[in-house]
Amino acid sequence: MENWKFALTSIWSHKMRSFLTMLGIIIGVAAVVVIMALGNGMKEQVISSFSKDQQDIQLYYQPEESEEDGFMFPGAFYGEDATQIKEEWLPSLLEIDGVENYYVTNGANDTVSYGNKKAESVNLIGGNLTYFDVKDYKVLAGRSFRAEDYQTYASIIMVDQTLAEKLFGDMTSALNQIVTVGSRSFLIIGVFEDPDAGTSIYGMKSGGSALMTNVQLAAEFGTPEVGSAYIHIKDVKQATNIGNLAAAKLTEISGVAEKGGKFTTFDMSGLVEDINSQFGIMTTIIGSIAGISLLVGGIGVMNIMLVSVTERTREIGLRKALGATRFKILNQFLIEAMVLTMIGGAIGLGIAFGLTKILEGVFAANPDMAMPVRVSLDVGLGAMLFSAFIGILFGILPANKASKLNPIEALRYE
Repeated sequence: MENWKFALTSIWSHKMRSFLTMLGIIIGVAAVVVIMALGNGMKEQVISSFSKDQQDIQLYYQPEESEEDGFMFPGAFYGEDATQIKEEWLPSLLEIDGVENYYVTNGANDTVSYGNKKAESVNLIGGNLTYFDVKDYKVLAGRSFRAEDYQTYASIIMVDQTLAEKLFGDMTSALNQIVTVGSRSFLIIGVFEDPDAGTSIYGMKSGGSALMTNVQLAAEFGTPEVGSAYIHIKDVKQATNIGNLAAAKLTEISGVAEKGGKFTTFDMSGLVEDINSQFGIMTTIIGSIAGISLLVGGIGVMNIMLVSVTERTREIGLRKALGATRFKILNQFLIEAMVLTMIGGAIGLGIAFGLTKILEGVFAANPDMAMPVRVSLDVGLGAMLFSAFIGILFGILPANKASKLNPIEALRYE
């Protein structure tokens, strides 16, 4: 305890010198912690946008001669030799243990207008009836789609709250209004809550989202009624196994094996793992680069501690003459170096905490940039422990020098 008091007294008696010495540690800790917070925030935002789809496995066609991933190279699915998935093939996949449901979608991007008002780049999503069972969109006003809507090919549409407020001012005013999508008119039957509203992960700002039956979207835009086909599973951990079983069964049902093709799968769980890993590596690399300033700060601490040993040579000699052991002298200077870096680390952590709060407020003010920027407990503790380690690492040389001083020669030092 006495050594801690000595350390604090020494630092306080040279306040300006101590602060300048700590500056490198302060800047280094603040930079590393802010970068880690930003990296973790970006990772959390991206993963959260995909995690809700981890239970969904996409099925797509891949010709035998194609060694490329059909998901990444759409030609394998939409090419001239591709086999279009038929919705009637999919119910049999429910026989596979672990498959809860299936759904098909198609999509487009177009302008939705009402009178002289219009919303551009609206994300149009078409789905079959089971799509809405799986996604379970929260209906804020009106109703969702029914079985008879598919049987009658009804020209109806649901819009999200962003689109409703943009075209009509509020959600309830949008109900039963006629909007123009492409070249056709559609009746708004409901307003839904879009879970992805306000996100802009890829830097693309959407004008809103609208839901249609896949049959109506296909009729309007000339796309297949089944653009993409999915199965919805119970356990994400079984995604690979269930996906393989579903692909094999679909290959058998469709008869594509006879012409050398097959169906294969893509699931979000693997993508989420890859994203998590890549963000972790990226954050670590950038944080390590910023951490160079900590090493520079550590060198500054070592330099000032060597100066301190020289200035306090007579004090060290006197303590040794009074019976202080080499270990006690070594311990005293090590603790002083460690206290110096830990105080710097604490100040840097406080600055980083303030900066992350400011950044989170700035991001929150812009819905397209909104993401969490928080200093996690493990990062904070890690910063303090690393600060202490820097103090020990760069304090060992000055402390060792002080402990080896000859007391007689030290007392003669002027």
